[in-house]
Amino acid sequence: MENNLPSLQSTHQVSVFDNTQSFEHAQRMAGLLSKSTMVPTAYQDNLPNCVVALEMSNRVGMSPLMVMQNMNVIHGKPSWGSSFIIALINSCGRFSDPLQFNMSKDKQSCRAFTKRQDGTLIEGPECTIAMATAEGWMNKSGSKWKTMPELMLQYRAAAFFGRLHCPDVLMGMQSQDEVQDVGFTEMPSNNSAIEKLNNIVKPEPVVYEQFETIIEPVQIIDEEIPSEDEDDDF
Repeated sequence: MENNLPSLQSTHQVSVFDNTQSFEHAQRMAGLLSKSTMVPTAYQDNLPNCVVALEMSNRVGMSPLMVMQNMNVIHGKPSWGSSFIIALINSCGRFSDPLQFNMSKDKQSCRAFTKRQDGTLIEGPECTIAMATAEGWMNKSGSKWKTMPELMLQYRAAAFFGRLHCPDVLMGMQSQDEVQDVGFTEMPSNNSAIEKLNNIVKPEPVVYEQFETIIEPVQIIDEEIPSEDEDDDF
């Protein structure tokens, strides 16, 4: 099957952080994009986020608007939309065919696969409903695994394939669904762990020995001090 999708540019893209001129140029572009109401709210009136999006667009070889529409920040961690991950893999130019999926007959497992340019078949790790249940993805509040398990299997299989066979194309980033499934656990703000440790190992209070200070009166002897004339007699 001929792959007519546009491939990612393999030539070096100028980074917005390469030099001062590139950085200033990126800031001007980011200022314009941040004023647009067509970009996601995470980029509106947010110049730093727009600069980051420009850098990512240079690296993946796609337009800044496409990156903005598909890069989501969850709990401070950037992630790609699952459908965008499939688009990145299909357009990277390393594979002769678009990414395909081998779904089991009972719809309980899925594996992504495609072919290299030399015709070699390559497959990604298998993703199963049993895995989603064991990892706790299925029981999360608002989980799409309950309502659209077949689609979620394909999305997760695509993410697994990308991280295994072309992690540089994904820039090391996870899919939005993965970040949401893994969740985010905040560190407790109280000192409960320290308090429990203190209850187990209570240091004994240090007792300092007190000494009584006795001040004795000083006896003053009234003696006449010899004059200089008396000293001369000796």
